[in-house]
Amino acid sequence: MVTAICAFFASAALYAQFNAGFYALEVSGSIRQTMPRAAGVGASYETAAYPLYRTELAAGDGEQEISSYCNTCHSPRYITMQPPLPSDTWAAEVNKMIKAYGASIPDDSTQKIIQYLQSHYTPETRKK
Repeated sequence: MVTAICAFFASAALYAQFNAGFYALEVSGSIRQTMPRAAGVGASYETAAYPLYRTELAAGDGEQEISSYCNTCHSPRYITMQPPLPSDTWAAEVNKMIKAYGASIPDDSTQKIIQYLQSHYTPETRKK
């Protein structure tokens, strides 16, 4: 009795796999989709601009360096998306950007960036 029930459910599952949606037996595992209407001659399409949101960095000494140097490779949003990191970790991250990824940041700006991150984005200093 139990084997008959198991066989029934297995066959039902197999049947459902091949008959759900618009499956074709010759190409099982894919769903047929209707072709989009052909565009007429001279058709034009329009989309709106992709919204850009300025990253709100904490105000302070080094914010300008962050905006200038960090924005070369990635958005400053990466800073605000991080969980609050310990001071040593921020120093290691900035040095990694310079040594591993080749960020060309002058030494005086490097120190300002590290100091800024340590002053605003550590567990002790990050505003909630």
